[in-house]
Amino acid sequence: MPIPLSEIPFVPLKELYAVCSQLRQKSFGSRVELCSIVNIKSGRCAMNCRFCAQSGHYNTGAPVYPMLDSETLKQETRRIWKQGVKRVGWVASGSAPTEQEFKQIIETAETLLAENNAGFLCSVSIGQLDETKLRQIKNAGFLRIHHNLETSERFYPSICTTQKWRDRYETVKRAKDLGLDVCSGGIFGLGETWQDRTYLALMLKELDIKSVPLNFIRPVAGTPLANQPPLMPEEALRITALFRIALPSAALRLCGGRPQTLGERQTELFAAGADSLMTGDYLTTTGCGVEQDMEMIRRQELMAD
Repeated sequence: MPIPLSEIPFVPLKELYAVCSQLRQKSFGSRVELCSIVNIKSGRCAMNCRFCAQSGHYNTGAPVYPMLDSETLKQETRRIWKQGVKRVGWVASGSAPTEQEFKQIIETAETLLAENNAGFLCSVSIGQLDETKLRQIKNAGFLRIHHNLETSERFYPSICTTQKWRDRYETVKRAKDLGLDVCSGGIFGLGETWQDRTYLALMLKELDIKSVPLNFIRPVAGTPLANQPPLMPEEALRITALFRIALPSAALRLCGGRPQTLGERQTELFAAGADSLMTGDYLTTTGCGVEQDMEMIRRQELMAD
């Protein structure tokens, strides 16, 4: 019998793992998908997300720089491909790109992919986009866009007041309606409830999202959530299990905050249902090295892809 989502916080981990491992194995076998990102524009974001180091509303000391020039962006992407990570995403701070920034992203992607390198551009994450820009992204060769819903509609005003949750939803819905794949998930440990987490999982199911990034807060000095207690490893693993049971065939991509939150219990994330990892560094913080992640995958008798 499937485990009801409302019982996931209370079910013994061993029982959760048995169910989630079976679901992961059924959809993905022994394959673990790796991806990595390039922070193509950092800091001075006009949004006031209470957890974010890149918000221009807070003094966090995070890196600040404009859009990378085309050659640097191509070099950074090739560097990741050479490490053995085929899927690369480009991420820019801000609620939406300027026309010039968007033009540069599209032109750089088209020329880079024409070189027939060993990898591809998995996604682009550049904020709210209209139908015209979404079509251009698809035509440029990106496999999908990335746009997190972050949390439930109820809780979202507690973490951001400069943008509505429905704006995020509409961008995701617009992309889906155009036939684009969408990578959309959330961040956890902000003070949300299990009901908020369940709402997000069910909304992603309703939208038929096939790639779901799960992030865990890493409190940043200078932000309003600087003193937020970090999630305990078991809670993070239960969150992973919640999304695996709610979304049995979606790729669950463990991303920001993974090494800091899970520590020595990272190997349990596969038992909890995760099938994908973001490897390398994150937007403004360090992550796990590619070789370190590949070795962890091998030790679990799984296969990095």
